[in-house]
Amino acid sequence: MKLSRIIIAIAFIGYIIFSVTSCKSSEFITSKSGAQLWGENCVRCHNIPSPNIYSDKQWELAVSHMRLRGNLTKVETDKITEFLQAAN
Repeated sequence: MKLSRIIIAIAFIGYIIFSVTSCKSSEFITSKSGAQLWGENCVRCHNIPSPNIYSDKQWELAVSHMRLRGNLTKVETDKITEFLQAAN
């Protein structure tokens, strides 16, 4: 009986810690600009092209594709797309 309560308490504490740390990381992401996210994420795999190389629609498609390949969040891809479209 005591062991099961200890396990439940540990699981609950772990859940609380996970919830708090995941909120902080998403707050950190939302504080970054599209330019920062673009520079930090795209350069991991390839050279970054000039933002004016593609049209707005082409950037939408490219960033949508890279969301899956680069494991990016919707917030990140929205900010990156907005930056690229404003810069072309």
